[in-house]
Amino acid sequence: MSGCIIDDNTFRLLLDLEIAKAQRLRYPVATVCFALDEPNTTSETQALVQTVAGAIRATDCVAWRDSHSVVLLLIDAEASNLPIIIGRLTSMLDIAWSAGGTCYPDNAAMTERLIDQATTMQALAKQDGGRRLYVAKPENPVEPEGFREHQ
Repeated sequence: MSGCIIDDNTFRLLLDLEIAKAQRLRYPVATVCFALDEPNTTSETQALVQTVAGAIRATDCVAWRDSHSVVLLLIDAEASNLPIIIGRLTSMLDIAWSAGGTCYPDNAAMTERLIDQATTMQALAKQDGGRRLYVAKPENPVEPEGFREHQ
């Protein structure tokens, strides 16, 4: 089983639709911004996309954002599940990384807000040394909630 690989515009549309569905059916949707912390080539980023897609469920998806980062859409994943998911993914990587996560409905109810929060959390994780995941706190989405370091 592996997740689908989509472009950024499709990712945003899918996240919009998934949030609307999650509001109706009352389930969480997580967004994770995952970045390589070292300079990398296009082929390394393509390999990252393939690795991520192979590590997530068929119901989830990954989009290539730029030359060093991807964004994940994780259906029915709560913020508390993100360290486990990212831990599984990073155990397959041999490069420096940082990640930031956020979740509907805990942190935001709009696509751009979820992506912005995940991006902010990823930047904070990188600033603090990388090889860690920061997840937005529900009561204060711009402050990281505990992180898990992966060696």
